[in-house]
Amino acid sequence: MRASGPLDEQIDAFAQYLADERRSSPRTVETYVRDLRSFRDWVRGEGLPEDARELDIVALRGFLSSLFRSDQASTMKKKVSAVRSFFKFLLKRRIIDHNPASSLRTPKVPKGLPRFLTVDQAFRVMEAPPKESERAKPLKARDRALLEMLYGTGVRVGELASMNIGDFDFTERSVRVLGKGGKERIVPLGQAALEAVQAYLPERRGLQAKAKQGDQDALWLARSGRRLSIRQVQNIVRRHGTLGAGRGDLHPHAMRHSCATHLLDAGADLRSIQELLGHSSLSTTQKYTHVSVDRLMEVYDRAHPLARDEADGS
Repeated sequence: MRASGPLDEQIDAFAQYLADERRSSPRTVETYVRDLRSFRDWVRGEGLPEDARELDIVALRGFLSSLFRSDQASTMKKKVSAVRSFFKFLLKRRIIDHNPASSLRTPKVPKGLPRFLTVDQAFRVMEAPPKESERAKPLKARDRALLEMLYGTGVRVGELASMNIGDFDFTERSVRVLGKGGKERIVPLGQAALEAVQAYLPERRGLQAKAKQGDQDALWLARSGRRLSIRQVQNIVRRHGTLGAGRGDLHPHAMRHSCATHLLDAGADLRSIQELLGHSSLSTTQKYTHVSVDRLMEVYDRAHPLARDEADGS
């Protein structure tokens, strides 16, 4: 096994900085480290010095060029962003005396509209029957509560998976959510989500009793009694998407998008939706206005007399 060099040590220092000072989530740190190790592997394969102090803009552009041959634009953007953040950190710590990545251009990624469910599809997903028999009543209650939380609150999948029982205030009908960058926000609970979680809690005790070393605080438990992983949550959503709406590609983020889009259609203002979703910038929330406008135009084309007259050529 090849011994680690200065570049590996520099990447480790950056990971420690993200975890300790930036308070990034373990998943975020893991993603940065994975992308930077990809960069290190490229450096190694090209026979370049495995030390950030000896790498220049020519080397970084070579890495970017290699990504064009193998990665999609969105993946390229993430890897370039990781490299730029890494070199910015090294400059801040005076490990390097200039930042060659400062002039590295990030590839543009075409902006697509967020995918979402219709209101009818969302209700069918909530009501999707489990494949298991009545024997799986605890899992049925868990899945219903989990789906109601995703759709009713718009939380991210990582925020949902990390929820603890103590995060809930059933009197105030709210839940404390730990978002990106360790930022906390209080999210209101709708009646459907509130009732679904309360119905699940007695069943949860049965799941927890099956585990020798379960997570005593975790809200969402697997059959084994351990906290559900993000991947397990994704699988639950995908299964119910298939059963309820014929959407085998349904992802928790689509539930988040559906929540925001349906709130906007119902008259909620963008600022309130921004606070609910935990967006740091209102511009991130504004993408939902495009979805609503597109839907409005579809309805107009189907229903408005002028649109029908134009289609008829009259």
